[in-house]
This record gives sequence, C-alpha cells and structure tokens, in this order.
Amino acid sequence: MEFAKRWIGALFDWRRLVALRYLPRYVADWLAFRRQAGTWSVAVADSYPCLADQLPTTPFDPHYFYQGNWLARRLAEAKPRQHVDIGSSVLAIGVLSAHVPTIFLDYRPLMVRQNGLTCVAADISRLPFADQSVSSLSCLHVVEHIGLGRYGDRLDADGARKAVAELQRVVDRGGHLYLTTPIGRERVCFNAHRVFAPATIVSWFTQMTLTGFSYVSDDGALIENVSPSDVPRLEYGCGFFEFRR
Repeated sequence: MEFAKRWIGALFDWRRLVALRYLPRYVADWLAFRRQAGTWSVAVADSYPCLADQLPTTPFDPHYFYQGNWLARRLAEAKPRQHVDIGSSVLAIGVLSAHVPTIFLDYRPLMVRQNGLTCVAADISRLPFADQSVSSLSCLHVVEHIGLGRYGDRLDADGARKAVAELQRVVDRGGHLYLTTPIGRERVCFNAHRVFAPATIVSWFTQMTLTGFSYVSDDGALIENVSPSDVPRLEYGCGFFEFRR
C-alpha cells in the first residue's frame, strides 16, 4: 500500500486531489467575499485557491523545524567566528547568517547576495577546504542523498560514506560538526534518500568523538540528549549528531 502511494504521489500531486473536497466551500466563500468586496477587484482570473489550509494547528515538518532550531542553539552556545554549512535548508541558513558569518556550499549553488552569507558551488565529495581547516561545520539532512542522482550528482552506492569521510577530513582539531540524517530501518529509498541506523553513522566517524545526540521520533517528538543505543525501532526518524575532533 505504501509503495503504491509513493508511486501515485510521484505521478500526481496527491494533496491537490485530496483538496478537491474543499472546492464547494471555496466557491461559496468566494461568492460571499465578492459581495462584500466593494471597490476591490475579485476576478475569477485572479483566483488563487488555497483549499486545505483550514487546520486546527499550524503544520510543520518536525525534522526541518527541530534541526534548524537545534543548530541555531548550538551555534549560539559555541559562538564561532565563522561557520560553514554544506547543503542544509536555505531558509535556516539564511537566518543563521544574520548572527554568524556563514559560508554555504551546495551542489546546486544558491544564487543570492546577502551580508554575512557567502554562497559557493561545491561537491560534498570534494570539498574545497584543506585538511582540518574548518572549526564549525554543519550538514543537515544531506548525506542521505549523496550518490542517488536526485540532484544531478553522479550515481555512487557508496556516496554517503564518502561524503561523511570528506566532512570528517576538513574539521579542525577541537572543531565541531553538526550532522542530521534520517534514522530507522536501514535502507535506500531510491532515488529520494537513504535511512541509516544510528550506529552506522557513529561508526563512520573514526577520527571524531560523539559529544551529543538527540532525535525526532516517528510521531514527530523531539527526544533530547540520549545515547544512540537508546533509540527504539523507527521507520523514519531523524538523528541529530554532534561530533568533535
């Protein structure tokens, strides 16, 4: 069933089909508003139907909300003079760069100009930094994609491990790495992402020490400051790993 939903979702926007149930309410509201509009132009041609936003609470993606919050709090504590990020959420990095001068690298370069933010086109498999030259580094919800070709990168079944090796290479002595990845039943969901067992991620960082770990559970709850070995069986959670060289 889940397999079929994923394929149908890839071919059709499933959310739009579900939203059609709200169309009669939209039409009734449009007619009522037009009667109240006075001098405002409310033309059919200008309509912009938002059919499924009448919800009891504000929706959010727990992985992305909590990981951006987590990184911001860690950097507020560490107070680095400069921070480097590889491919994380551009919305989170845009906000962080207002407080910490940030170099942002992505395979698909971010074409913006903003004080405090330097954007660079780069491949995580070949980072343009010398060995042990970066004191503060983050890479949130990225390594699970490497080598799957989703973003135009070359196919490489070992791409995630190679990306981790490159992150580890550039972190300076005493430096910090903030990493998040999907965790749970270990697998490849081609070509979207991989899901890792927490122990797999920890085992790849042979030159660094895990100094903190939190995670988001399958039901979207943030569980803070635990051991990776305490994580229960998950299908698609998110692990927050803090390493130090």
